[in-house]
Amino acid sequence: MATIKQRLKAGEVLVGTGGNIWTDNTVLADGGYDFIFLDTQHTPVEIKQLKPAFDQINPTDTTPIVRVAGNDYHQIISALDMGARGIIVPMVSSREEAENMVNACLYSPLGDRSNSGVRGVWGKEFPNYRDYLDYVNEELLIIPMIETKRAIENIDDILSVDGIDVYLIGPSDLSIELGVPLDWMSDEYQRGLDQIVEGCVRNGVVPGMYFIPPGLDPNFFIDKGFKFFTWAWQPHAAEGIKSGLSTLKRG
Repeated sequence: MATIKQRLKAGEVLVGTGGNIWTDNTVLADGGYDFIFLDTQHTPVEIKQLKPAFDQINPTDTTPIVRVAGNDYHQIISALDMGARGIIVPMVSSREEAENMVNACLYSPLGDRSNSGVRGVWGKEFPNYRDYLDYVNEELLIIPMIETKRAIENIDDILSVDGIDVYLIGPSDLSIELGVPLDWMSDEYQRGLDQIVEGCVRNGVVPGMYFIPPGLDPNFFIDKGFKFFTWAWQPHAAEGIKSGLSTLKRG
């Protein structure tokens, strides 16, 4: 079976959803999502609290991805050691910030990630330790977020850093930065999206969207070129519950 990174490189559209330590993440993984997004930036959750979620997700074909609270070496290392197979860092607006992120994510000689032995999260055995290190370097998803005007201005410098897989838009912060808060269909916001997609295409990086804004069709963004985004599971779960209940003879 192709890995999530191989599927990205092949041009597939990958769809994930948000999980947390209170959700049965196994159900979400078995539901067919490509990845599950676990957030420590805007939630009251510490990285080490995510261990039970990783234990639920990693035995499945779904990839756990963590957004750390900031571009901090120790937060990134901690998330990876807990079981993340992808890292999202918010507010990456310069080449130096991108380099710092990649450096923390990758083992030597590609980066400076501190090693802590073979982490049993990749679903396979390795002949030796170097093979393990190389496999992690190859398959780990590295995903900086683009949320500022400065990032758009620096997009080619940022995306020329080796190792970046997806440049992920933070829709709310980006719209605020562009002067059109949450006005998703405004000309200014749409121009920003187009600039980002064009920059990603120039640099061989997948353009992604943290979430599809409420009420908008995901296919609109797919047609624009976005191939990686989260989609809320709750409305679909509610529909499924109602459908199941409707089959009962309740008098």
